[in-house]
Amino acid sequence: MARSTSSSRSNASSANAGDKRAAGGASKTSKGWLKEHFDDRFVQQSWQDGYRSRASYKLLALDEKDRLFKPGMAVIDLGAAPGGWSQVAADKVGPEGVVIASDILEMDALAGVDFIQGDFTEESVLEAILATLGNRPVDLVMSDMAPNMSGMAAIDQPQAMYLVELALDLARQTLKPQGRFLAKVFQGEGFDAYLKELRSSFGRVVTRKPEASRARSREVYLLAEGFRG
Repeated sequence: MARSTSSSRSNASSANAGDKRAAGGASKTSKGWLKEHFDDRFVQQSWQDGYRSRASYKLLALDEKDRLFKPGMAVIDLGAAPGGWSQVAADKVGPEGVVIASDILEMDALAGVDFIQGDFTEESVLEAILATLGNRPVDLVMSDMAPNMSGMAAIDQPQAMYLVELALDLARQTLKPQGRFLAKVFQGEGFDAYLKELRSSFGRVVTRKPEASRARSREVYLLAEGFRG
């Protein structure tokens, strides 16, 4: 698989980085973001429930609707830091299951999760994931990756689509027949073509917008089921 060494890649944890920022000296815009973030009921709930990010509730809602997890499953989690999705996955698949997480950022250790740090656009990260997986077939590949957003759609959207295309490439290499693929995708240029590409490899593709996904965000989650292998 040809891969770029682009460093534009970020991850789903960027939205949670505000938990660690100091508000002093912040601009009015960033102060407004911080207030919205800390007032968010899912952020507050994540502190109470011990989840690492509000993103956990997106995955919990998706699992409740689509029954993503079963004990003993093998799962790959891309864009994993700070670990909200991996926490949910490890709990659901149990001690007999496998969760392999990867992110460009550091992530504190989680029980039942093998973490690989690195830029997913680089071949070495893919090789490390495959080496950790061994020959075990994967039941679910999930991606909550996103680029560092500049606010310019002409830049952000192609970078976002590039990441989900890489995630799909990995899914095609690792999923077992009838496996599933879950990815955050931003609506915009390239979305319809990507949806068509998913349908060429999977028997069914549905769009989900969990409650914890902010209404103004262009993000949706595409769940592809019945991998044709």
